[in-house]
Amino acid sequence: MVGTAALNMSKLESLMTETPVFEGTAPRLMQDLVSGGTVRTYRRGTYLFHQGDEAPDVFFLIEGRVEISSDSSSGQRQLHTTLDTPQFFGELGVLGEMQRTASALALEASTVWIVSGDLFLGFLAHEPAATRALLRALARQVQAHEAFVDDLLFLDLKGRVAKRLLQLVSPSLDDLPKDGAMLPSVVTHADLASLCGGSRENVTRILSDFQRRGLVKRDGRRFVLLRISGLARLAGI
Repeated sequence: MVGTAALNMSKLESLMTETPVFEGTAPRLMQDLVSGGTVRTYRRGTYLFHQGDEAPDVFFLIEGRVEISSDSSSGQRQLHTTLDTPQFFGELGVLGEMQRTASALALEASTVWIVSGDLFLGFLAHEPAATRALLRALARQVQAHEAFVDDLLFLDLKGRVAKRLLQLVSPSLDDLPKDGAMLPSVVTHADLASLCGGSRENVTRILSDFQRRGLVKRDGRRFVLLRISGLARLAGI
């Protein structure tokens, strides 16, 4: 592990203050927080933490790509998200004083900043705006989980696949991108099946159907959404 001196501190502070949680934070408070953490690089295929671990720290992805997933009691893997832009993660365990509810795996060489939960909570206690921003982010996560349950109840698997593809290219389904939008990261058939609550085999058949109908195509290892309006109709949007 290396200290923050190995990374330009002002750059790290800039990356953090560009996130919704710390936007507008006083520079002095930001400097104190950054200097209290450490920077570590994880090799591809290395776990940052495992589901069920204790949660003493909060993480900030500086660069790289990290997968967040969990395993059900039956052993079925559930992909939650793939992080590929600078952002915080792992805060839920610290805030809830509970064990990790998911595992974090480096999909490629990844550099992260790590700070103790106590220091992070102390920072929040002195920065109410950051606390409110964090609560908003957690509320959006709860809303997303509730929406996923609704999709399982009211959308068939084809509709769920179409909706998830759209969500992967647009943060808001009220403002969909133009035709030709490419998924920002590599998403495998197994990943998409996990995100949609279906089997890999059925999702593969649906994606093949989408390709035959000219709704999507593959560009290397990534999907390109060719007909946004067609996918939106299937997703009930």
